[in-house]
Amino acid sequence: MTRFVHLLSALWRASAILAIALGVFVLAPALRAQDSVITLDPATTEIDFTLAATLHTVHGTFKLKSGQIQWDSSTGRASGSIVIDATSGNTDNASRDKNMHTDILESGKFPEITFTPGQIKGAIPKEGTAQIDVEGVIRLHGQDHDATLACTVQPGAVGSVRTSMQLVVPYVKWGLKNPSTFLLHVGDTVNVDIHATARIAPSAAH
Repeated sequence: MTRFVHLLSALWRASAILAIALGVFVLAPALRAQDSVITLDPATTEIDFTLAATLHTVHGTFKLKSGQIQWDSSTGRASGSIVIDATSGNTDNASRDKNMHTDILESGKFPEITFTPGQIKGAIPKEGTAQIDVEGVIRLHGQDHDATLACTVQPGAVGSVRTSMQLVVPYVKWGLKNPSTFLLHVGDTVNVDIHATARIAPSAAH
């Protein structure tokens, strides 16, 4: 009887150790994967915008200064920032660009446009494409506004992800001037498209 009890005790301890080991094996990769850092490369990031106008559509570009997002995929919480160089705005029309920088953006006074993420809804797929929403705050012309980036994401090379982000900016509603004149009328919203290949890596804190 004593030997039987000892055998049961040994089997129980072995089972407990195996269960703990399996739990660590299964959970550790997930825990490591929860906190990620997504970094955008300014040299390869394209930021395009379009503005509807009388008889044509205005096309322009901005340049990215920096972009890094810290993301806890288990909760969706995010932090960091995407910083756009407001002074780099260009529509290939010198007169129009001068008006944009002097009278609309006042980029000499407000040289950066920033997006600060707070919550990411969705997940980066192992293959194929997926839609995720990045909720946060845009600081434009010295004022903060709630906004959501609609993103299409797709895994790229190892350690990278390709993404396209879209945002409609109601710049007139947000307090910027409408550049319309008696002869030229423009829309009161700007469509912004960002295309980037970002690096994704585990957070250094884990």
